[in-house]
Amino acid sequence: MRSATISRKTAETEISATIALDGTGAYDNQTGVGFFDHMLDQLSRHSLIDMTVRCTGDTHIDDHHSVEDVGIALGQALAEALGDKRGIRRYGECHLAMDDAQVRTALDLSGRPYLVWNVDMPTAKIGTFDTELVREFFQALSTHGGVTLHVDRLHGFNSHHIAEAAFKSVARALRMAVEPDPRKSDAIPSTKGSL
Repeated sequence: MRSATISRKTAETEISATIALDGTGAYDNQTGVGFFDHMLDQLSRHSLIDMTVRCTGDTHIDDHHSVEDVGIALGQALAEALGDKRGIRRYGECHLAMDDAQVRTALDLSGRPYLVWNVDMPTAKIGTFDTELVREFFQALSTHGGVTLHVDRLHGFNSHHIAEAAFKSVARALRMAVEPDPRKSDAIPSTKGSL
């Protein structure tokens, strides 16, 4: 099974993140940030990547360090679990609708991190959660996972729906990209011979 566990400890956070790419979408995420846990659950469930995250962070300051550092740890876990990326599809995409919101994701597990983020949130908060942290999470995931990631909000006026559609859309695209390619199960999906 393609899996990895990353432990990360700083003066701001202490994190353990375990993923299994060939899972069923089982999850157990506890970060101390309720809305973020809900989004990580969606990421796991819709990518079919099993995910267990534990984070103790300085949430008495705000949620920023916890959210960003979980993104770093999950990105590192993704890169480690993928290994040399032999036999994967590499690319993924998804148009996902959730009520008023529609979000489009395209990604490439290229090893070249790049984030294009066209997801405007109508409000600054979802409950107590800062909506700008959605981008911070995906920036960290992209950077440390070596993912070229494009996410666009096509429609939407409810910030909760937009954020959730973004996580689900990225999850579905990720599911597609990490899946084995039955026609090229022994090959690196690049003419360069490495990713």
